[in-house]
Amino acid sequence: MTTVAERQPGTRFSAAARVRGWLRNTWGKPRFLVLITWAYILWSIVPVLIAVQFSFNATRSRTVWDSFSTRWYWGDSVDSVWHDPTLRHALVQTFKLAGADVLIAVPIGVMLALGLARWRGRGSGASNFIMLFPLVTPEIVMGVSLLLVFTELFTFIHTGTTAQILGHVTFSISFVVVIVRGRLFSIGRQYEEAAADLGASPFVALTRVLLPLLTPAIVASAAVVFAISADDFVISQWLSKGGETDTVPIRIYSATRAAPLPSVNAIATIMLVSTLLIVSAGFLAWRMLTSGERRTGRSAEDFGSAFNLS
Repeated sequence: MTTVAERQPGTRFSAAARVRGWLRNTWGKPRFLVLITWAYILWSIVPVLIAVQFSFNATRSRTVWDSFSTRWYWGDSVDSVWHDPTLRHALVQTFKLAGADVLIAVPIGVMLALGLARWRGRGSGASNFIMLFPLVTPEIVMGVSLLLVFTELFTFIHTGTTAQILGHVTFSISFVVVIVRGRLFSIGRQYEEAAADLGASPFVALTRVLLPLLTPAIVASAAVVFAISADDFVISQWLSKGGETDTVPIRIYSATRAAPLPSVNAIATIMLVSTLLIVSAGFLAWRMLTSGERRTGRSAEDFGSAFNLS
């Protein structure tokens, strides 16, 4: 028989083995991944929430909280977003560029995605590779290149709103193509072939069959393009001529180099809420348009490919 002293080391070893097994968690639910995920979410969101909080501060301080006030939105007769013409024009310019970018880039991107997905001739591989250039090119390089194009080649296009819209469209089209092509490949060609077997012309098959199936991807790409365009700084800065063509990111950058007021936090909060509303509307529209596909699992893959571009 073994004594208590002889059994004690084995007991300690068994407890250590159980602790190691709990840490390894080979077949159990992940523990540390959830912890890391929530830590990252808090690390990302808390600074934003603090910035939003101080946009409602009653004093000029952006570090010491006094009391709640809407002074920096419309209460202050000089420095509020509503009464400061530079901030108001920056907000209008940002929405103007984002809206124009969506209206131009999304249709062109859809047509380009259709062409690249169906093109199997010589040069198709090179075209698909070139299409990805705006996604991998550093934005500073893109901005300098576009400035040189408009100042040295196409001199009839002056810096300002027109040049900014063309610049935004240039780098936004690739996002639309990637999202729509992902939807095209998941759909396949069977629906078009079935429509052709039933006597539909290529145009009818495109407008009555393919485009309705692509609507979720089109909505998702429009939301992504709006968010990216509204948040862009580099290209907007390089193609701006100052004054009323400055966007909100440009105004925020200029203000932080001086002595910023909480009105900068206020206009940033307005941009944040507006972007979240647009993206949320796009998500809800995508959910309604893909409600019949959830049982097949296709809709989750489509939306995941739409927002996971890396």
